Amino acid sequence: MISGGSGYTGAGLTPDISSPTDGRPLLKWAGGKRQLLPVLRGVYPARFGRYFEPFAGSAAVFFDLFARGRLRCGADLTDHNADLIACYEAVRDEPEAVLQELASLADGHSRGGGAHYYAVRAAFNRLRLEGTSRNGSAPVRAAMFLYLNRTGYNGLYRLNASGAFNVPAGRYARPRICDPSLLRAASAVMHASGVTLRVGRFEDAAADAQPGDFLYFDPPYAPLSTTAAFTTYTASGFGADEQRRLRDTVVALHQRGCHVLVSNSSAALAVDLYLDAVRQTRGGLQLWSVPARRAINSRGDRRGPVRELILTSVAPGWPATLDVVSLG
Repeated sequence: MISGGSGYTGAGLTPDISSPTDGRPLLKWAGGKRQLLPVLRGVYPARFGRYFEPFAGSAAVFFDLFARGRLRCGADLTDHNADLIACYEAVRDEPEAVLQELASLADGHSRGGGAHYYAVRAAFNRLRLEGTSRNGSAPVRAAMFLYLNRTGYNGLYRLNASGAFNVPAGRYARPRICDPSLLRAASAVMHASGVTLRVGRFEDAAADAQPGDFLYFDPPYAPLSTTAAFTTYTASGFGADEQRRLRDTVVALHQRGCHVLVSNSSAALAVDLYLDAVRQTRGGLQLWSVPARRAINSRGDRRGPVRELILTSVAPGWPATLDVVSLG
């Protein structure tokens, strides 16, 4: 548990994160939580109603909860990224059509490499402007999204100031672009779980949560440095004001009787905001520092162990002695 400020005492906890992961997600994603799942499982509520993931991304926690039989009241996946939600909708509703288009893109990549990538990127940006449903283009657009995700630099999704997807090609010798079993499994999970998919802000998703529901927030991380700000997943970005609004939303949800879980970087801004959340709830929310691995940096030698923050309303089930927060 992180402590700080007047009257706060406590020490950080280093839980084991080496155990294997179940429920493989469909997408690679900047800040994806697959490697952190063994930690997050320690703060899943024992019982909860509907599950909400307002920053869906790769939806790693959603797929993990389903694999563990924990989604008994359905799920709501929301993201401000319309391309992401359109992809999930097409995979859920038209998996075979998406697979057919994706296989064609994979064949083109094997023959054209980087040149093929940039041609698809340009076509994807044109198609985005036309809309998802124009001329039955939803499976085509979803396949392009998946192709760019598998072959672009570090699986990033990034928009420029004009709102165009501008991630450069990655350096992969043999990327696995078309994985029929994984895509069909993801489609089946979304059908079986009764998932609701929607484009929206995190506040929109939170507004529908009822007491006893479980919400996991995985926002674009507060940057640790001025060169580490990978927050431009939509044209509007996600800055300090949005981080503060998220903190306020999480406090309100906790006071409403919801189970809440938040992950973020250990940037000073996030530490200050979440310590304030602990104070506002008089320890009802707990803040922990856990080890993780930085996966995205322009220099490979700067990727490595870091610490991330876990803000939770659930007492951790990690095998360790919990430190007590003193409100002083």
